[in-house]
Amino acid sequence: MSLSSSLNAGVMGLGANATRLATISDNISNSATYGYKRSQVDFSSMVLNQRSTVYSAGGVMANVSRDVSALGSLIGTGNSTDIAIVGRGLLPVTNANGIQGTGQTRDLMLTQTGSFYPDQNGNLRTQSGQFLLGWPTDSAGDIGGVSRNSGTNLEPVNIATSQFVSSPTTQIGLGINLPANATQVGADPAAVYNLPIEYFDNLGRAQNLTFNFSPSVPAAGASNTWQVDIIDNSTGAPVSIGQLEMTFNDQQGTGGTLASVTGTNGATYDAATGKVSLTLPHGPVEVEIGGPNSTGGLTQLSAEFSPTSITKDGSPIGDLQFVEIDDNGFLQAIYDTGFRRPLYQIPVADVPNMNALQARDGQAFSVSGASGDLYLWDAGRGPVGQVAGYALMESTTDIASELTDLIETQRAYSSNAKIVQTVDEMLQETTNLKR
Repeated sequence: MSLSSSLNAGVMGLGANATRLATISDNISNSATYGYKRSQVDFSSMVLNQRSTVYSAGGVMANVSRDVSALGSLIGTGNSTDIAIVGRGLLPVTNANGIQGTGQTRDLMLTQTGSFYPDQNGNLRTQSGQFLLGWPTDSAGDIGGVSRNSGTNLEPVNIATSQFVSSPTTQIGLGINLPANATQVGADPAAVYNLPIEYFDNLGRAQNLTFNFSPSVPAAGASNTWQVDIIDNSTGAPVSIGQLEMTFNDQQGTGGTLASVTGTNGATYDAATGKVSLTLPHGPVEVEIGGPNSTGGLTQLSAEFSPTSITKDGSPIGDLQFVEIDDNGFLQAIYDTGFRRPLYQIPVADVPNMNALQARDGQAFSVSGASGDLYLWDAGRGPVGQVAGYALMESTTDIASELTDLIETQRAYSSNAKIVQTVDEMLQETTNLKR
């Protein structure tokens, strides 16, 4: 009977609009929730097989989805570990149970923004209990071979183990001009030019390395040759760890540049790289002095002895001041000595169908069968955006649109209620026919 189908259609309309009202309520209540993705309802008609003389109403079906791919506005904050994705992509996170789990058993979730802070164990987490995941790096920022199709190699980001850190010196760069007049006839043969350089050993202690430059004074003309004795003082007494003999060019076009270098007694020179290899008590160190005919590094010009550029890596013991994340997703530790060290690389996750991700608590999502397979990108590569520190993403809810939808839903609900009332009155009239 068509009256019954009309009643069923009206009841289904009430249910569908009640569902839409629930999503609107959810959206409005989360309009100030960072990272919230707006829920939306699409209505689709249900059509029954019809007879030529009687029409049966099929009704309506509500399809609820969440617009995960929508992007909210970014707002700046004063917290370095407030993190958001600038564009497409999601941050990998886990729950409290995942802290103790392994990559294979951990519950992997995804979120587009989060206000993270270190807990009592040093793990970065949000107030809602989401723990940030990343790939640990070495001192050079290398993550090695990691799986990008799963969270197997991801680890909870922990900064407690990096509270104190030092870095030994492995590279030294010398930019020095040696006086050309010192290798000419009549110069002082006993002249020695000393260059002390501070470096750091494996325990973060400051040590001293001294380069003693002695000119070779000829009986006539100019030798353009220097003897270099390299002295280490880390053992408490001066110890020679290598010698160099350097000859400079005095030809047109190449005057003042290195012509040849010979290393002896522990010092080895590589003309291809322009570096001298030394062995200090804490390990090998390379000293860059420049290659043959190179204008960088050591020069011999008619000027005073002048160290123009002395560089070195390494750092003394430093106390962690704060951490921050760069655009490429590297979480950097900044120490009171000015030393910066990468601790983790935070990847950006993507799936083919983001709107099919399964919603979880705390503005998080998990992969579903309809979303497609997960892939972990480097920030700013492929389809994903960069990572922004000191920023959070606002809710995608538009209050004005939600209130407009609320008015439409209210009218539609009232209209469906009127259908139910009308069908009831018609059935009552049909019942009264037998009287």
